[in-house]
Amino acid sequence: MTDSSSCQTATSPLSLFERYLSLWVFLCILAGLALGSLLPDTVQLLARLEYGSVNFIVAVLIWFMVYPMMVSVDFTSLKRIHERPKGLIITLVVNWLIKPFSMAALGVLFFEVLFADLIDPANASQYIAGMILLGAAPCTAMVFVWSQLTRGDAAYTLVQVSLNDVIMIFAFAPIVALLLGVTDISVPWDTLLLSVVLYVVIPLVAGALTRLYLVGKAGPGAQGEAEVSRFTARIKPLSVLGLLATVILLFGFQGQIILDQPLLIALIAVPLLIQSYGIFIIAYAAAYFWRVPYNVAAPCALIGTSNFFELAVAVAIGLFGLNSGAALVTVVGVLVEVPVMLSLVAFANRTSHWFPGNIDKK
Repeated sequence: MTDSSSCQTATSPLSLFERYLSLWVFLCILAGLALGSLLPDTVQLLARLEYGSVNFIVAVLIWFMVYPMMVSVDFTSLKRIHERPKGLIITLVVNWLIKPFSMAALGVLFFEVLFADLIDPANASQYIAGMILLGAAPCTAMVFVWSQLTRGDAAYTLVQVSLNDVIMIFAFAPIVALLLGVTDISVPWDTLLLSVVLYVVIPLVAGALTRLYLVGKAGPGAQGEAEVSRFTARIKPLSVLGLLATVILLFGFQGQIILDQPLLIALIAVPLLIQSYGIFIIAYAAAYFWRVPYNVAAPCALIGTSNFFELAVAVAIGLFGLNSGAALVTVVGVLVEVPVMLSLVAFANRTSHWFPGNIDKK
């Protein structure tokens, strides 16, 4: 398990970045919108560098964000994860028994009832479909970033994400088919498998090799852990810079859509925001009342809130087309996610004292 003092040491060099991270992200959103408007051809060229809806430039940036946390994974603690099942249970219940169905319910409520006079009725079902696709695809990559920013247990987060990925292979298509009422769901295995390899396997192997080198150089025990903490503190600026560059690219890729249809984007964002904060509250409250330690509670709540947007976008395009309302909703989900998740990270850090320490008192 990651020692809390080590985590504090690793975050201190970035106190200026972390204190004003929301401001930097807001400025990067504006920069992305400006980039998309002023250099549309260049942005579209960058957007086309993808395979299976996974953009390789964004993938590299996410790799930089994920790598520091993977170095912090203590593999010896993985064998004890089963002794602390609470975080895993909350993650699984929220992601697979609540989130897809609450997302579908909110879609119906807003697009068929509350916003019925503001949108084309023919597109309502498309918007609902996009929300369902987002709700049925829990996040794989960015969770590691949010966990790192909340000083989460790196090994436990890895297990939570890995377990979700395994379940997603079997459950994603049936849940989507059930909620959409269609039976010919074609899971884009290239997107799913490539994302897992890029966002989990490669940075995990790189982090493990780095950790072995650092511990071997400094010696086992406290000296080795101290060397790992110093190393992650030095490279953590790359993680934050990767996050900011990702925001610029994501908003640059979709800048024209935002500027052309601001009211529609705002309408779509409303149920997505309610879903995100609602799911976080459910998971965070469950962790609080179940006395889950903070370094497990924060990541398990954030995992339920975040979405696997590459998978959702790929399926939306495959089922409904590139210019469909469903694809638009999944794109808006991407744009909404980063600011929302940063606000939740800030809230979690401010409320960390609500939770017990690093010992899970069953």
